[in-house]
Amino acid sequence: MINKFRKLVTERGQDLADQAAKLRAKPVRAARNATAKSAERIKALKDPIRAVSRSGVKLTAISQGTAERLIELQAQVVTSALTDAAVQLERAARAETVKDLVRGQSDVLRATRDRIVNDITEAVAILKDAGGDTRKVAMHTYASVTGKAEAATVAAKKKAVRKAKRAVRKAPARKK
Repeated sequence: MINKFRKLVTERGQDLADQAAKLRAKPVRAARNATAKSAERIKALKDPIRAVSRSGVKLTAISQGTAERLIELQAQVVTSALTDAAVQLERAARAETVKDLVRGQSDVLRATRDRIVNDITEAVAILKDAGGDTRKVAMHTYASVTGKAEAATVAAKKKAVRKAKRAVRKAPARKK
């Protein structure tokens, strides 16, 4: 009986040792699988990171181009303002009567108003171009990273169509 008991204990001990070996092997296998999956995920990030980096370079170029155009516009604005001031002073010096002086000043003021409107229009156009370029880069980057190029493009087109269909109210004509 003692021999049977020893044999049973030995068999059970061997079974427990086998189970322990299996349990030790499973965490190692699970860790290896997790490590392999992590390596695959890291490799998969390479292309999205490149896309984001390229878009950063493009955005920098857009920003620099916009700043350059705005600085050039500012130089033109300052030059025009100085020229207008000189013309205004010349007309004031040439005016023989107060009536001529006022008429000359009103002409200069009209020209100044038109120049300011044109300058503001140009500044808005520069910023609008920069915004459009930025949107294009953002949409391209989003499509590159997520792979959802068609959905983003379709949504943008629908939005553009909706904007185009809006009624535009015209301001009433000014009375002179």
